[in-house]
Amino acid sequence: MECSCGNNQTALNQTYHPNLLLGRAISFLAVGAGLLAVLFGNPPPLRAADQPRQRLGADFDWKFIKGDPPGADKSDFDDSAWRAVNLPHDWSIEGPYTPSDPTGGSGGSLPTGIGWYRRTFTAPEIWRGKQVFVEFDGVYMNSDVWINGQHLGHRPSGYIGFEYDLTPCLKLGAANVLAVRVDNSRQPNSRWYSGSGIYRHVWVTICEPVHVAHWGTYVTTPTVSTNSATVRIRTQVQNELSKRREITLVSQVVTAEGTVVATAESKKMIAAGTTHEFDQSAEVAQPRLWSLDAPNLYCVRTLVKTANNVMDDYETAFGIREINYDVNTGFLLNGQHVKMQGMCLHQDGGAVGAAVPIGIWERRLKELKDMGCNAIRMSHNPPAPEMLDLCNRMGFLVMDEAFDEWTISKAQVRHGYADYFKEWSQRDLTDMLRRDRNHPGIVIWSVGNEIPEQTVTNGADILRPLVETCHQEDPTRPVTAACDNVYTDTKSATPAFLNLLDIVGYNYVDRWGTRRETMYDDDRHAFPQRKFIGTESVVVGARGDYSLTNGGIGVFGGFGGPGGAPAGVAIKRPPAYTMSMIRAEELWKFVKVHDYVIGDFGWTGIDYLGESRWPGKLAPSGMLDTCGFPKDNYYFYQSQWTTNLMLHLFPHWDWKGHEGQVIPVVCYTSCDTVELFLNGKSFGIKSLEFPRQGNAGGWAIYARPQQPTGTTADVHLTWDVPYEPGTLKALGYKYGQKVCEEEVHTAGDPAAIVMTTDCTNLNANGRDVACLTVKIIDDQGYPVPEATNLVSFDLQGAASMIGVDNGNPLSHEDYKAKRRFAFHGRCLAIVQAGREAGPVRLDASAAGLKGATVELEVGVSTNAVPVLP
Repeated sequence: MECSCGNNQTALNQTYHPNLLLGRAISFLAVGAGLLAVLFGNPPPLRAADQPRQRLGADFDWKFIKGDPPGADKSDFDDSAWRAVNLPHDWSIEGPYTPSDPTGGSGGSLPTGIGWYRRTFTAPEIWRGKQVFVEFDGVYMNSDVWINGQHLGHRPSGYIGFEYDLTPCLKLGAANVLAVRVDNSRQPNSRWYSGSGIYRHVWVTICEPVHVAHWGTYVTTPTVSTNSATVRIRTQVQNELSKRREITLVSQVVTAEGTVVATAESKKMIAAGTTHEFDQSAEVAQPRLWSLDAPNLYCVRTLVKTANNVMDDYETAFGIREINYDVNTGFLLNGQHVKMQGMCLHQDGGAVGAAVPIGIWERRLKELKDMGCNAIRMSHNPPAPEMLDLCNRMGFLVMDEAFDEWTISKAQVRHGYADYFKEWSQRDLTDMLRRDRNHPGIVIWSVGNEIPEQTVTNGADILRPLVETCHQEDPTRPVTAACDNVYTDTKSATPAFLNLLDIVGYNYVDRWGTRRETMYDDDRHAFPQRKFIGTESVVVGARGDYSLTNGGIGVFGGFGGPGGAPAGVAIKRPPAYTMSMIRAEELWKFVKVHDYVIGDFGWTGIDYLGESRWPGKLAPSGMLDTCGFPKDNYYFYQSQWTTNLMLHLFPHWDWKGHEGQVIPVVCYTSCDTVELFLNGKSFGIKSLEFPRQGNAGGWAIYARPQQPTGTTADVHLTWDVPYEPGTLKALGYKYGQKVCEEEVHTAGDPAAIVMTTDCTNLNANGRDVACLTVKIIDDQGYPVPEATNLVSFDLQGAASMIGVDNGNPLSHEDYKAKRRFAFHGRCLAIVQAGREAGPVRLDASAAGLKGATVELEVGVSTNAVPVLP
């Protein structure tokens, strides 16, 4: 149905359908058991190689060299001395760190440059008469691709995928050479770590001359109820034959279990060398709706037939759900109000750089889901396709974002996307929309982040065609931009710019003058028809950083506390760890009780590489560090965003040399009241009383008074406790009943290593990973919070180690080494399965400590993707 435009609802160009849900066009044969397992959880059997469409993984057996050797595009070039690599591959993460590197702190002080990749493969005779395409999910950046010495094309953007037709240049029954040149030498070109190379997957598709076009399906659900849903299916079919063909298009709506629940059929004569778009509808009875708690998925199976022959067999994953945005009630999913409890994410995976195995993202997203996060902003570029598939399956709302720059370069960037915007922006945006618009999790498009054009007179002229393209390609979702100058004392976004946005995105709404008190309320009264969303808000702090002098590691990975206070300098303020979340707490209290605010996206869900100052290498602004270890601020959001009974105390209780000094003890909890004890002595019972309306509290960020013992607090509790070694114990009560208990112990000297894994069974597919967490404990089994022991790893068996990490923003250790210093008592090892089955053993050792061993099993793959020979 059309958008229900009540008293305070608006339609986008009169075509805004609030209830569409979509997935990514894929092929069962293409993904085999691997990607379909991500989408549906129960992979279908692989089809035989003589079926009309194959999609082969082309990640393995590449050759790589960093440099720019002349003639490397030629088939007969000698690459025997090049290094063997598998994709995805990021050469920048291999280091070393250099303070003078052209990337600067924005790129994590890591190397970039130019690199070449080559892949030799045999095209079998059975491909004769077929169309053969190569697809790159992402190459950073300025890629050029050749097949057998013939140039196929150039793509500046490092974030959107692209496809080339190999057919005219293939040698059947003989060796063929793909060559790729990657030029990331013009620096700086990004405000964050980008990585370098073919850092996403590569695919080869073989299909008949009559086939579904690349990203050629668009599935929407114009009407949705619990009783029935209309599924609208638009399919572009290409006829690359030399004569016309009558095409019968059969579209089947299929459940995750493989049951066909609806079918549509159409016929059309398609002229030679042309493309036709079919427009079909099918009714699904008692649909299983996609939601945050039950992210049900369907697929449309598309059969392209001529006479009695099946020319193509293509699948598009999607979901059935209804979305709506209202100026008073915010966001509604399937008719229910949902507050977006969001986090922004950059694309790197810490120790693996930009080439991130999906298992790492699954582990990270599970941690964020357990925190209560229900929405992800893809900052500030289109993500890897499998990341969106994972969000679909796990039940995350997504803001899909296209650009960080338009025509005006940002201060930190001299050679960024502004160099390419005029020529490439429409194509890159259109490709993102067509690639991603079938994903049910995506509920809003963003066309820019903190774009300088928001404040200039012609900014609206640049924005307008971007918004129009979004509305044309997908009228089912609204368009926003993340604006950091909606209101300032000196320079503000122009009304013409903001009025073009369906929803206005506010970055750091709390930092602008009186906005620290009123948040969105001023604009709410001035623009009653405006829809509001917090696209970015501040959260800071490194894991385990508890300086008592307000120093420590700042937001950009350098030294100093809020306002740049130098480390080690005593100042008359509370310790930084007691104050780092005050802005976030005050903002969330406002967002939570004002329904008209759609939600808020914290900056960031996970620490990310780059955007730092030497000696820093990363921005420690996340809820999780780069290892995926939760920080204290994680538990603030868990206390607010979930219904879990939980209690979290900090800091640690190892303060040798500070006996008698008052240490502020902070507690995040979902309990009503908490009593704190030190060595059995009570320090009082405290209660939480969250204000249910209006703005609560002021903004004395650097001088907030301590709460008196025995009083109430808003969203966290604190006690002032004179330090003595022993045990802190907190008891949490709900409705008068004890429901939570937590203890924090003074630890002894490091004595042993404890190592755990997030999974013990891997598939022999060359992709599955296990993340192994190392903790340093004392002889009583208590974690040692300040341990910095050097941990060495020894891996044996059918796997390889692809990264080690500790989350330290100032560490310049090699991510690819076999050792790592613990940071605040922890570090991480990442192990990836090979392509052969067998046992795996990882030993962790450190001088003077009892070691640890974890055994894994790499089994015969149940989700292997068919691969290019």
